[in-house]
Amino acid sequence: MRIIALSLLVVSMVRLPVALADAPVNTTFHAPPKPIPPGAVTNDWPCLLGPTHNEVCTETHLLHTFPPGGPKLVWEAEKGEGYASPAVAGDRLILFHRVGDRERLDCLDALTGKSNWSFDYPTQYTDDWGYTNGPRSSPAIGGDAIFAIGAEGKLHCLDLATGKLRWQHDLVAEYKLQKGFFGVGASPLVEGDLLIVNVGAKGGPCVVAFDVHTGRVVWNAGSQWGPSYATPVPATIHGKRRVLVFTGGKSNPPTGGLLCIDPSNGKVDFEFPWRGNRHESVNASSPVVIGSDVFIAECYGAGGTLLQITDAFQPRTVWANPNFGTHFMSAVEKDGYLYGVDGHGPDNAFLVCVELKTGKEVWRTQPEWNESVDTPDGPRQIPTGSYRCWLMPADGQWLILGEYGHLLLADLSPAGFKPLQRAWLFAAPETWTPPVLSKGLLYVCQNARDPIHRTPTRLLCYDLRAKTPTRQ
Repeated sequence: MRIIALSLLVVSMVRLPVALADAPVNTTFHAPPKPIPPGAVTNDWPCLLGPTHNEVCTETHLLHTFPPGGPKLVWEAEKGEGYASPAVAGDRLILFHRVGDRERLDCLDALTGKSNWSFDYPTQYTDDWGYTNGPRSSPAIGGDAIFAIGAEGKLHCLDLATGKLRWQHDLVAEYKLQKGFFGVGASPLVEGDLLIVNVGAKGGPCVVAFDVHTGRVVWNAGSQWGPSYATPVPATIHGKRRVLVFTGGKSNPPTGGLLCIDPSNGKVDFEFPWRGNRHESVNASSPVVIGSDVFIAECYGAGGTLLQITDAFQPRTVWANPNFGTHFMSAVEKDGYLYGVDGHGPDNAFLVCVELKTGKEVWRTQPEWNESVDTPDGPRQIPTGSYRCWLMPADGQWLILGEYGHLLLADLSPAGFKPLQRAWLFAAPETWTPPVLSKGLLYVCQNARDPIHRTPTRLLCYDLRAKTPTRQ
């Protein structure tokens, strides 16, 4: 197996001791970023998958060429355990992680990394599969509030400005949830005045909508499928607002599928079963909405399928492709084609292009290359690659964050995969957290120790702003 050659990185799976939970986050400011170029379009990134809910960045005036050594580091902050992506609104960034025996929300200045406030609470979660014991669910910002769900199902609503607790729920206790394969992991969705959560209680409810202001339960939906690791996705379909929830976690036999829900009242339009046939499987890849079509996928046997939602809000299968099964990285649609990573990985994680209309595979590749690392015996070449990577279209190009800490600029089209530039941000596995790009700044989570450069787990902020043209 090719990945065995990355044995130098295996020791990075050993967790470093982290600071006490009541200590401030250790941040290092390196250099200010360039000014935002005149005329640039910028956005907040308030939740998992960003403001468009599909990992597509709509910002402009970004770098199209990395400087020598890769994009410039603006600041870094040591982080604890977990795979949650940060959320950004205005000048505030929320980092959700586990420090010691407490899950913690840190509000940092998005430009400098300086701490504004911290909120933490105890946790005893232990991962049964040996992965991180920190949160999987990413926080969501809605208005002046922040919402976060920990690995043990503790849901908190905090004031964004002060970190003061507004309301809370213990989802595991209130809904009698059984421990999933990797704890509670679906990220919440803010939809208007509702916070929508894939709870997955046995016998129902599957999805719960809470009032964002009070925490009161507004409606319950679904009764047959358990919680997944995919975040609910909102969409306007046939002129009507809907929420798509891809459900299905630990169950035997494995069950799950797509729910289409009217957020105004919790009415379920349809339930479409879609799940791999292995007990040790989950639905973790969020739905991809393209007009009135929805793509869902999993990597444990069923693969991917494209559904057309009719005017009567019923699903019609357009195609199914068992060889296009995304794991936890969502596919991205561009110009009539879907791009995503097929396979459980890392050895069988292939970058694939599929025609949206037919589901026909256009091309498949597994980007790999060698990196030179210094060892006590001298320089050594080790093979590595992008593997289970995240894809982000941004300003006419593609950013690709590989699972071993590589950042690529690339061109993806029906003609193939064309790498343009590559930077090795850090030599650490488990780079499974999607990148965040807001106001020209790229935020990347290093979730495991880098044994080559001896860096701990960190949140890193890079300058991706284009250089402002010099006036003549």
